[in-house]
This record gives sequence, C-alpha cells and structure tokens, in this order.
Amino acid sequence: MERTRRPALYPRLVAALAAAVLSAGGLVAAAQTARAADADIARNGGFESGLTGWSCTAGSGSVVTTPVHGGGGALKGTPAGNDNAKCSQTVTVKPDSAYTLSSWVRGGYVYLGASGTGTTDVSTWTQSAADWQKLTTTFRTGPSTTSVTIYTHGWYGTPAYYADDLTLVGPGGAPEQAPAVPTGLKADSVTSSSVTLSWTPVTGATGYTVYRGGAKALDVSGTSATVTGLSPATAYSFQVAATNAIGTSALSSAVTATTATSGGGTGGDLPAHALVGYLHSSFANGSGYTRMADVPASWDVINLAFGEPTSVTSGDIRFSLCPVAECPNVESVAEFKAAIKAKQAAGKKVLISIGGANGQVQLSTTAARDAFVSSVSKIIDEYGLDGLDIDFEGHSLSLNTGDTDFRNPTTPVVVNLISAIKTLKAKYGADFVLTMAPETFFVQLGYQFYGSGPWGGQDPRAGSYLPVIHALRDDLTLLHVQDYNSGPIMGLDNQYHSMGGADFHIAMTDMLLTGFPVAGDTTKVFPALRPEQVAIGLPASPQAGNGHTTPAEVNKALNCLTKKTDCGSYQTHGTWPALRGLMTWSINWDRFNQWEFSKNFDAYFG
Repeated sequence: MERTRRPALYPRLVAALAAAVLSAGGLVAAAQTARAADADIARNGGFESGLTGWSCTAGSGSVVTTPVHGGGGALKGTPAGNDNAKCSQTVTVKPDSAYTLSSWVRGGYVYLGASGTGTTDVSTWTQSAADWQKLTTTFRTGPSTTSVTIYTHGWYGTPAYYADDLTLVGPGGAPEQAPAVPTGLKADSVTSSSVTLSWTPVTGATGYTVYRGGAKALDVSGTSATVTGLSPATAYSFQVAATNAIGTSALSSAVTATTATSGGGTGGDLPAHALVGYLHSSFANGSGYTRMADVPASWDVINLAFGEPTSVTSGDIRFSLCPVAECPNVESVAEFKAAIKAKQAAGKKVLISIGGANGQVQLSTTAARDAFVSSVSKIIDEYGLDGLDIDFEGHSLSLNTGDTDFRNPTTPVVVNLISAIKTLKAKYGADFVLTMAPETFFVQLGYQFYGSGPWGGQDPRAGSYLPVIHALRDDLTLLHVQDYNSGPIMGLDNQYHSMGGADFHIAMTDMLLTGFPVAGDTTKVFPALRPEQVAIGLPASPQAGNGHTTPAEVNKALNCLTKKTDCGSYQTHGTWPALRGLMTWSINWDRFNQWEFSKNFDAYFG
C-alpha cells in the first residue's frame, strides 16, 4: 500500500542509498568485516560428528538419528538419579563482546545456558516440548573473559531430552590450541587389581586419555581415573594426555605403581566355574529339609543358611541345626560335622551364611563388632568351616546422612562390618573363603542413587553394600548379587532392566565387571571386579523367589557374558570367559524342582 501512495519516494531513496554506498565504500567494507566476525563458534552443534567437542556427565549423552531437527544426528540426554544429563563444551570467546546462544530442543525438561561469562551467567529452559522448539538466550562477556562453557541438560528423574542445531553466534576468540602436557600425575591408591590415578587440571582441556605401558587404557572427563583388570603384585607404568577439539597433548611423565599382593580373595582351589548354593540347615520351608550328606557333588560352595543374631544390634551370631519337630529327617550334629568333612575332602567349600531375610544384623557399636568376630569364629571353629558368606538384607546396612563417598565410609554399621571381616580374614589366613550375596538395591542401584543423597530424602540403604565390597575387594572370593526379588534397575545403557530373563542378568553383571560412577558422579567410580570374583545369583525354581529364569535364558546370559553371543539388544562392555559361575537360592529348592538348576549348570560347563 505504501508503495502506491508515495511513488516518487522510492526512486529518490534508492538513489540516495546508492550514493551513500559509493561515497562510503570503506565504511560498508568495514561493516561487512565486522559482521563476518560474528559467526557460529560452537563446535559440532548439529551433532553430525557424534559427541566430538562435547563432554556429557556419567555417559548420559548419546547421539541418535531420530528424532532430529536437521541433518542426521541429535543429542539425547538421559537423566538418572543425581545426574541431570548435562552436556557441555568450552568455547574461546573475545572479551567484552555480545553472544547469542540458541538450540532446538524437545522432550522433557530442557535447559540451555552459558557459564563463566565474566558477567551474568545465563540460562533458559522449557518444561516440556512435544515437538522441536527453539530456546535462545544472550550474554556479554566480561572485560577479561576469553572462554565460556555452553551447556544443555535435563532435570532429575525426568524423561530424556533432545537437542540439535545448537549455535553460539558472536566474535571468535584467539585461535585454539591443543592443550598443554598434564603435570602432577600420581598414584593415589592401589589394590591387587586396580590403580587410582590423579593429576593437575590443564587449561583448555575437555578430557584426558590414560595410557598403561604406552597403550591407551581409558578416556575420562575429570582429573582422576581408576585403571582396573590388573594382576596382583605387578608393576605398571602410566601416563596421561590432555585432549580438546583441536588435538591431544604429548604424554605426561610416567608414574609407576605396583599392585598389591592378592589378599587371598581368589577363592583357594575353587574350580574355574563354580556352582554355589544355600542349604536350609537351620529351618524348614516348603522345599523340605536336605541333609548335608545328600547334597550332590555338583555343588562347589555350600552356604549354611543361616547364622542369625540374638538381637538386631548385639552382633552375637548363633547357628544350630533345624529342630527335629520342624525337620523330622534332620541329622545329628555329629553326622552333620562328618558330612562337612566329607564334602571338604572332595574339594568342596562349606561356609556359614550370616543374615538372610529374617536375620537383621547392625554392627552399630564396636562392642557389637567384637561380638560378631567372636561369635562367628566360634561357629567356624565348631563346625570346621571354610569361611563366611555375608547375606545382609533389609535394614542391616544403610548410610548416615552425609556419608557420600563409598571409598571412605563413615557410617558405623558399615565401618564396623568391614573391620570385623578384616579381622576374621587375618585370623584364618589366605585360604579363608569370603562371599557376599547382596540384593540389587544395595549394589547396582548405586549407579543412580547412593544413600540419602546430597540433599537427603533418598532411601539411605541405596548402594550401601558398595563401600563394603570395595574395602574388601582384595579379600573377596565371590560376589553373587541376588538377581531376583528386585525391582527394575538401570543398567550402564541408562535403560531400566527387569528380572526374569537373560537381559537382566547380562546388564546387572556387566555393571560389576565394567565398574560404574556411583550416583552418576564420574569422580567416584566403583572399579570393576575381576570376573573370577563374580557369579550370577538366581532362584532355583519358580517357588524359590520372584524372577525365576528358565535354563534357556540362563544359558543366553552365560553365552553373552563369556562368549559375546545371544546378547540381545544390550551391548556389554567386554567378554569374560573367566566368569566364576552361578549361585542359587537354594539347594533345597533345586531338589524340590528335580535338580533342574544344577543339571543345567553341569551341562553348560561340562
């Protein structure tokens, strides 16, 4: 409309602009140069090169091909536990300059922001985006700011979010360089199978690569790492390099660390693949009583169920055979002891198992700790047993508020239990067999939650076995987590897995053999156990517990973990032919079920 009402204005305006252009060519050229400097300086904001240039917490970020906003890839961030799935990169900028940060997002809660601006750090977010929508925020750098960190993240306990076509528009800073060589590399702690390293942060580094003997061992985002899978009493040389999007530094000076001598946790003369079972010795249930002498030779480790405390906090553990009124076919104590000796003569191990579902044990005082050592020793000596199984369930273990580091526990019931077991180990020596049978809630759930959490309010039992396992890993013969009577548990693929099939056993065992950041904290990584220390725990029959797994599914799990076949959709982080074997609740229930479980074990391992 305006063009038809004022026809004479348009030609005069064009002429004036043309003259201005001709007379101020230098000014136009300068303006074009300034605008050219305002470019997108974010690296790989379209995620077409995977996660190159980005660092995501606890493995929470991945690149997917659908949904995408543009191109062939998009970021998927999956919050888990105390981790909000933050993905970030550090970008070189110019001081006292304006920048616009934008990204297309969808999914659950999504945040977009910048920190380290030197002025006011900024962020924007959306509560929910069913389809792609654009988030944008702006900031100005401070007078001495040369780099900022841009990031996106979700929110705790919410569904996955997606981000794509992320841009940071503004003047680029000085050209980036590969980071400097790391300094201060040292070995902080060693076990018989692992070395924990740390070093000084390098300016401009977005990650680090640890080398063992000149070969790449692992990549980390922080300034510490635990190298696992090492041999006892062996010297290893380590170096570290710093990385960013431009390149990789030279290797640091080497540091040498020697792993500890094995504390006897190899399990003595256990066979390469062992079958572990619990024998109902002190009680009867629907499975019926089984005499020690009637336990088939298939069973390599027999755990006597159960030694129980006189009270929850006494630490005084007692064990006796099932009363005749309850178990009419129970053998005499003399016959029981003789049968134990016969099993041991045949190369079997017989242990006392402490706890169970009804035997809550809380060593909250040093007096309870000492009573535990004394009373357990008495049981071991009286029956001539080979060692101890810890089957603490229910509320036996929990973590006090503020106890947030599994490597340095402070909760008395945890500290006293560790001390008591170390005392027993020292008393009985290298041949002492130590096994543990925690539930998934106390171990693998620790990937998401640990204790009451940094802000309180969580179940304080979550992950509470981790400090015990970690402190005793050099004394531990076998860990056989109960992969039954469990709710869904998140695996290292950040997906939930449910009991009853091969997938659950694969995912849960992969966590033990790979290691994992506790509560999503990459500075607190629970190191992998050796495969010969790990067995899979299952119920022997449908009546024995929730989560019964058919022999066919058991074999699939074994195939995946030991041969990398039959893995289904889950991708393990290794192959472990030395996986020790299987544990079951129980020998009695297996007998009730016509020995299906043990016969399948014998057929599989030969």
